[in-house]
Amino acid sequence: MTDTAAAKPLDGKIALVTGASRGIGAAVARALAARGAHVVITARKVKDLEAVEEAIHQDGGSATIAPMDLTDGESIGRLAQAVAERWDRLDILVICAAQLPTLTPVTQIDAKQFNQALTLNVLATQALLAGFDPLLKRAEAGRIVGLTSSVGAEPRAFWGAYGASKAAFENLLETHGREIERISQTRVAIVDPGATRTAMRARAYPGEDPQTVKPPEAVGERVAEMLSEGFANLHRERIEKHG
Repeated sequence: MTDTAAAKPLDGKIALVTGASRGIGAAVARALAARGAHVVITARKVKDLEAVEEAIHQDGGSATIAPMDLTDGESIGRLAQAVAERWDRLDILVICAAQLPTLTPVTQIDAKQFNQALTLNVLATQALLAGFDPLLKRAEAGRIVGLTSSVGAEPRAFWGAYGASKAAFENLLETHGREIERISQTRVAIVDPGATRTAMRARAYPGEDPQTVKPPEAVGERVAEMLSEGFANLHRERIEKHG
C-alpha cells in the first residue's frame, strides 16, 4: 500500500451522512472526508450545512450539501435520483439524524412528538434503505452504518418514546442486513456512540458537565476507522471513550 492510499483509505468513495449539520453527524462527515471520501451531507439547516462543508474544504476534503427534510419521503427519493445521476452509486450511508422527544412517562407521551420521532427515526430510515439500496449494490462494497442508542435495547424509565423508535430503527437495519447478505456485498453495522457531547444529550441531561463526556469527534473518528478497515455484516459496537 502506498503512503497516499494509507492516508486516504476512502479515496474515491461516495458517502452520504444524514444529520450532518452538527454533532456526531458533522464529525462523521469530516472524518470521512479527511480519509478521502466525497461526502454528501444532509440536514434541514442550510447555514449549518454550509459551515460543515466549509470546514471540510479547509481540511482539504470535498463535500456536497443537500439540504432537505428527511421526514418528507419524496425528498429522499429525489436525493437518491440526484446521487444516481451524478455518481451512479453510493459506497457509504451513515444514518445519524434522529429526534429525541421530551422525556416523560409512557402514559404522558406527547402524541405529536412521538409521531415526529417515529417519522424521522423509523420511517425515514426505511425510505433511505429503499431509496439507496440500488446505489449501494452498485458499489464494490456498499456499507451502511446506523447510529443508535442503548435505550433501544435496554428500556429506561422516561425514555419510552425515543427507546421505542430506536428499537424499531435497529430492527429495520438488522433485518435489511440479513436480507441482503447473500445477494450483495453491502454490509450493515449498528453503532451506539455512548455518552457524547451533543446538543441532544445536553437536553436530556441538563445538569451534566459536558466536559465529562467524549466529544463528537471521537465517534466520527471511530466510524471512519470502521469504514476504512471494513467490518462483518451486522457488526455491533458501542463506543465507550476516545481511543
